[in-house]
Amino acid sequence: MRLAIMQPYIFPYIGYIQLIKAVDKFVMYDDVNFINRGWINRNRILVSGKENMFTVPLKDASQNKLINEVDVINDGKWHVKMLKTIEQAYKKAPYYQEVFPLISETLHAGEQNIAGLALVSLQKICQYLEIKTEIVPSSARYSNAHLKAQERIMDICLQEKASQYINPIGGTELYDKKYFEERSIQLNFIKSRPVVYQQFNNEFVAWLSIIDVLMFNSKEKVHQLLDEYELV
Repeated sequence: MRLAIMQPYIFPYIGYIQLIKAVDKFVMYDDVNFINRGWINRNRILVSGKENMFTVPLKDASQNKLINEVDVINDGKWHVKMLKTIEQAYKKAPYYQEVFPLISETLHAGEQNIAGLALVSLQKICQYLEIKTEIVPSSARYSNAHLKAQERIMDICLQEKASQYINPIGGTELYDKKYFEERSIQLNFIKSRPVVYQQFNNEFVAWLSIIDVLMFNSKEKVHQLLDEYELV
C-alpha cells in the first residue's frame, strides 16, 4: 500500500497532484503548525501573461496554531474578487467552461477553516480528473499528535500498514531510508520532470497552480503531465 503525507494546500501546483495520483492513500497533514507565507492558502495563476498570486484571507493566522485551527475570513467579498480575477484571466482558455465551476463550488463550499477549504479543492480536482486516491485528514484518524517529525510519519505509515511511503523530493534530508527499511517500508521521493504546455500565445510560465494546468489541457493531457515524474 502506497502512502503519502502532505500539508493541505489550496489549488496546489501540479507536483502536489502528482503525489496524490502516485499513491493509494493520501494523508492531508492538517494538525501540524500553520506556516506563514507558505503555500497553504495561496498560489499563483497566469494573469496577462505573468504570474499573479492569489491568497485566501485568514483570520488571526499564526504559526502557533494548527492548520485546522486557522479560519477563513468568510465575508463573501474575496470569493467574488478571486473568481472575477480567474474569469478574466482564463475565460478564453480552452477548458474554462469545464474547470471554472469546480473552482466556484470550492470557494462557495462554506468551509470555515483553511484545512477544510483546501481539502474540498483537492477533492474537486480528483473528482474532475477521476483520480481514485483516498484523501484522509490526519486530524480525523491517527491520535498521535504527541509524536514529532519522522516518528509521527512512521506511526501513520504503520497504522495504515503502508509498504511504500512517497515524499516530495524536498524532504530528502528529513527522512532516513534505513529507518524505513528496518520497518519493512520502502521510502521514495517523487521528483517532477519539467512540465510544459501551451498558455495562450505567451512565453511559458512554469509551476503555477493546478488551475492553470486544468484550464489549458484536456483531462487526458493532464494525466500525461501527472505522470511526468520519477521516484528516487
